[in-house]
Amino acid sequence: MQTILESKTKTVIIGDDVPFVMIGEKINPSGRKKLGAEMAEGNFERVRNDAIAQVACGAHMLDVNAGYPMGDEPAMLVQAIKTVQSVVDVPLCIDSSVYEALEAALAVYEGKPLVNSVTGEDERLELILPLIKKYNCAVIGMANDETGISMDPEYRLGVAKKIVERAADYGIPKENIVIDPLALTVAADPAAITVTLDTIKLIRQELGVNFTCGAGNTSFGLPNRPPLTAAYLNMAMYCGLTSAITDAMNDTIRMGVMAGDVMLGHDAYAVNWIADFRAKQKRETGKSGNR
Repeated sequence: MQTILESKTKTVIIGDDVPFVMIGEKINPSGRKKLGAEMAEGNFERVRNDAIAQVACGAHMLDVNAGYPMGDEPAMLVQAIKTVQSVVDVPLCIDSSVYEALEAALAVYEGKPLVNSVTGEDERLELILPLIKKYNCAVIGMANDETGISMDPEYRLGVAKKIVERAADYGIPKENIVIDPLALTVAADPAAITVTLDTIKLIRQELGVNFTCGAGNTSFGLPNRPPLTAAYLNMAMYCGLTSAITDAMNDTIRMGVMAGDVMLGHDAYAVNWIADFRAKQKRETGKSGNR
């Protein structure tokens, strides 16, 4: 199954037979108070620079979030979307829990975005799914509901089924539903990752949909996080994870994902791996020549 996302000029495909899609996580005021304050003041220079830097490092899409307590989220999200689309050509993941912000952002977005996100709660489904249908976009369905986050993979599968079925009631095809199996921190619960991996395998077998997650959640609270995140991504890719919101600028994570694509046959004959290696050699040679 393929989930197609678009910008004005570029198409990205999330699927189990194509290379893994890295969604750059940096444009998010959560944990970045300076970024949030700048956005609230109307200064989007850091947003602009972060967008360019992430794509230059290999991000296939960008997550854009404007959630900042002291700001006007709908206005900030609209300006962030416009700013990012003016400097990079990759599709975007529009990230907000505020209906008004999502509606405003979708109205100005050029292309077919991914919306982050909807849960299995009835009220949330009834609010967000009509918006997804209206703007013909894709949406992340998180495998939790009003009961919270279950540690039972079968329960998470049930929530995912509900989201897919409810979306179908609104005329939204299965390929436009990207399920988040819920990646939690292993520092808080040693079983967290195995539960997520089992959830991915179950949902893949039963529903055949595509997946995404916040990959950095898995290593939260631990030192030297990139190798842990990369290890999780490789295991999850084998189980069926097809995309993730992650730090595409971190070389350990990025190379781990690219290596996973080679090993799983999603980068046939290692074409992307070799091209990346040669590009890196060329940059290093250029640096040496300028000394």
